[in-house]
Amino acid sequence: MSAAPETRRMPRVERREQILDAATRAFARAGFSATNLDDVAAEAGITRVLLYRHFDSKTDMYRAVLERACTRLKDSAGDDDYDERSIPALLRAATADPDGFRLLFHHAAREPEFRDLVDTIVEDGVRTALRHIADLIPNPAWAKWAARMLHTVTIEAVIAWLDEGSPDPDDAADRIGLVVHGVLQAAGPAARES
Repeated sequence: MSAAPETRRMPRVERREQILDAATRAFARAGFSATNLDDVAAEAGITRVLLYRHFDSKTDMYRAVLERACTRLKDSAGDDDYDERSIPALLRAATADPDGFRLLFHHAAREPEFRDLVDTIVEDGVRTALRHIADLIPNPAWAKWAARMLHTVTIEAVIAWLDEGSPDPDDAADRIGLVVHGVLQAAGPAARES
């Protein structure tokens, strides 16, 4: 019989944060379905019983992890701006919480039960981008396309950057900015004149 992990007493709020940190790491490795509560307990170095003192279920815990990642993302990157500071802010947010970022945009985006959180972030991002680029792209259909593409390519570029070990952090925003510029150029009036 294996001994249960030794746990030290912590204030409730501190323990909950420790569990959320561990759950974020565990879920980021394999997603919701492939991660069980024993994985989270082992990652946190606590017993499964202690998890249930803080969360009613795995679903409850996962939703708390995703909501915390959303809050951190909004706090770091904002949710109403789309300007030259947006990409550096997004990179800082992803660097500060890479597992949370991956959970939101890689795992939760593919999990129907939790897709609502990601869809809200995506639609907010698309609306914000559209509001800021509408004057640049007079055709409404192409402006909507560009706004959606800007969000998609930016998020995917940041995930790819994280996956490759975050190379050249000082240049990453400029490089991603080139991709963004390419989308704007493809959707704008100049693209049709070429």
